Amino acid sequence: MVQMVRKQIYIQRQHEIILKRLSEARGVSEAELIRQAIDNQVSSKMSPVAPDPGAWTEAHEFMLALQARGPLTGEPRRLLREELYEEREGRYGSRSD
Repeated sequence: MVQMVRKQIYIQRQHEIILKRLSEARGVSEAELIRQAIDNQVSSKMSPVAPDPGAWTEAHEFMLALQARGPLTGEPRRLLREELYEEREGRYGSRSD
């Protein structure tokens, strides 16, 4: 049996509607449709994404800046799951329902 790994993803409302319709029409799970889409992307003859040296430089500079700040002081961070989602939505945009 193939080992499965659980993943949680965010999709747009329109993608959810399409996914549900395709799942019902084809008689397969939504997860199976997502796996098929990934397989199709891997097997297609798309050229691999070229590395972005600027992104690596930016990430490295960010890590160096964090390191220069030193360890966190004071109370340890205690965030609720809802606060983490709110922060993520603020960074990436809210989900449209």
